[in-house]
Amino acid sequence: MSPKVNLRLDEAYQIRDKGIADFQNKNYNSAFYNFNKSKILSETVKDSSNIVYNLIQMASIQQINGDYYGSKETLTEALPFVKKKDVFTVSINNFFGIADKELSLYNDAIYYYNEAIKDAENNVSKFSPLNNIAVIYIEQKKYKEAIQILESILKEKQISKQSKARVLDNLGFAYFRIGNNEKGLALMNEGLKIRTESQDLYATIASNLHLAQFFAKTDIRKSNEYAEKAYEIATKLHSIDERLKALSFLISNDSDSQNAYAQKFIFLNDSIIKIRNNFKNKFARIKYDSKKEKAENEKLRLEKAENLVALKEAENEKIIFIAAFTILLFLLAYLKKHYDNRNRMEKIKTAYDTETRIAKDIHDGLANDVFHAITYTQTQPLTNENNKDNLLEKLDDIYSRVRGISRENNNIDTGANYPNNLKEMLSTYNSNQTNVIINGIDKVNWDSVEDLKKIAIQRVLHELMVNMKKHSEAAVVSITFNSNSNSLFIDYSDIGKGCEKSKIIKNGLQNMENRILAINGTITFDTEPNKGFKVKITMPK
Repeated sequence: MSPKVNLRLDEAYQIRDKGIADFQNKNYNSAFYNFNKSKILSETVKDSSNIVYNLIQMASIQQINGDYYGSKETLTEALPFVKKKDVFTVSINNFFGIADKELSLYNDAIYYYNEAIKDAENNVSKFSPLNNIAVIYIEQKKYKEAIQILESILKEKQISKQSKARVLDNLGFAYFRIGNNEKGLALMNEGLKIRTESQDLYATIASNLHLAQFFAKTDIRKSNEYAEKAYEIATKLHSIDERLKALSFLISNDSDSQNAYAQKFIFLNDSIIKIRNNFKNKFARIKYDSKKEKAENEKLRLEKAENLVALKEAENEKIIFIAAFTILLFLLAYLKKHYDNRNRMEKIKTAYDTETRIAKDIHDGLANDVFHAITYTQTQPLTNENNKDNLLEKLDDIYSRVRGISRENNNIDTGANYPNNLKEMLSTYNSNQTNVIINGIDKVNWDSVEDLKKIAIQRVLHELMVNMKKHSEAAVVSITFNSNSNSLFIDYSDIGKGCEKSKIIKNGLQNMENRILAINGTITFDTEPNKGFKVKITMPK
């Protein structure tokens, strides 16, 4: 992490700590401002955790000051920065629930409390949202459901004194609402006792208000005592909402000071409305000003960056041009060398393949015949005319085949002599055992056939004839040429041994198919054992 980033992180944490101190001292405007500023700094260094923390604190301040809609907007702003379910998601959902509860959106509030429960890492984290659900059930007069939840919390061993007192108070109030006054009063008194002993002064306000409501119809004096106690503590803690609730009990109890309480209620109610409206406006203004400042800073940063880029582009334009030109020269040199090497390798490979094929032809075909001719001269008297004629016939056959091998490996003449050369090549396979019949070769307009296709035809037909010589033992071979304005047709057939179609690849005929397919033609083989061999070739001119 760069030193600049570390400085921004340190500054963001320092400003956040100021916000925490202001929050604890109830300086809500300053706290909100500092949390918002820390959040903006955290955004520049992409510190998601601190962004979410600051937004949760801002939402909490808004709820304390009655800005529940504003708090929901702030919490929504935090959601994109929450990467996984953890303590932050529990807090966010719990605050969503509190906002909806205060806005009387009870079903929405229960939904968010349940989401908080799902995200809770342990049972302790579940106690607060569970208690809040129970409070909503009491508001909805679903007392049995509330009692079931609250009693389940009391059974947990990990429950703290503060949580236990809150649950006891709410549970007692629920029992009171269903008519079990004795149990309800006992539970509420137990909750108040724990709160008083632990000096949880703010929490005692809720207990006193519940007890004021409990005695409202049976003992107005006690109800007033508890309401006045709640009012006294709320005044000391500057908790206006609780003061208003306490005053509402004192007014409704028809006490001697009813008019005085009513005047206080009206004054406080008007004041709190004005104060909260001021808070809402201030919070909105702080957010607006910070967004405006952020936008202006971003605009200045972009303008500065654009100017720097323009200067660098102007300075580096010449260097880039020279570098690009140099790279181009090196690339051209490399491509030329690569092209030359590729051509050289192709020539070497072609020569090697040709040498290998010639060697194989000589070994497979000629070597044995030459050996037999030599043996014949050594074992048969050449003074005998028949023997001499047989020897001359063998030598003539060897000579013809040597010419065939030579012609095969020479460059193929695709000019005017092409049909004659093709016919001559095919005729070399005439022998005492095989009669080669060639039809229609002179009727084809060979000038309209592309040179590459002429070469492919000669190579394929040569391979067919070699295959016939090696495997077919055919007495008659027929090769027929036909054509029209667009296509050329060649039909080959012999009356030799034939073979299984599955052996075609093994016999080397796959190479023929590849050649024909390469020039967009088609080739089909038709053969069965002892039923000859047929090949049909079709290709565009």
